[in-house]
Amino acid sequence: MRANARADGEHGAIATRFGAARKIWRDWRSVLLIALTLASAAGAVVFSARWRSASETNASIDALRAGRDAPVALDASPELLLARVAFLAERDEIDRARSVVEALDERGADMLRAEGHYVLANALLRKAFDLIERGALDAAGPSVNLAKREYRRALQLAPHFWDAKFNFDVAARLMRDFPEFERQSGDELQADPRKLWTDAPGAPKGLP
Repeated sequence: MRANARADGEHGAIATRFGAARKIWRDWRSVLLIALTLASAAGAVVFSARWRSASETNASIDALRAGRDAPVALDASPELLLARVAFLAERDEIDRARSVVEALDERGADMLRAEGHYVLANALLRKAFDLIERGALDAAGPSVNLAKREYRRALQLAPHFWDAKFNFDVAARLMRDFPEFERQSGDELQADPRKLWTDAPGAPKGLP
């Protein structure tokens, strides 16, 4: 009899605890459901915003690569900043491209930053060659020096960036062919611009 009474008491205690748990669950179930619903809604809003931002970024990149101008804030994604640098550099808007490279330096990964400096350097080197071909040799020197600096910065960020290495060597060759570029003396230069490429090996893809 005592054993049965003890068993009945244990069953009663279990039932009491189970009943208390059910009551707690009923009291909190609505709160938990509301919290889960709000969390899901917030997650959906964040995902939607990110998806929309990514879509807008990709559309702007595509437009710039297609040659269509698109406004780009300096706090945009690094990939969009790089596309903007390329767009401006292709149009010889070097000062504007430089400001975007500076913004890219604050936000981008090393390789993206290196590509930004490389693209800017190519624009400067193209400008130098154009000035040399037009006989404006005194004005070409600063562009060569700036191009070297940008190539060097690209190589500091990405030491194995072969295209930047080759074009840096081309700019350095110009300095050897035109020592006055480095001295900035302003004297008349004697080298023939038509012979600049006679010593350049091959025709690599890295040329500006």
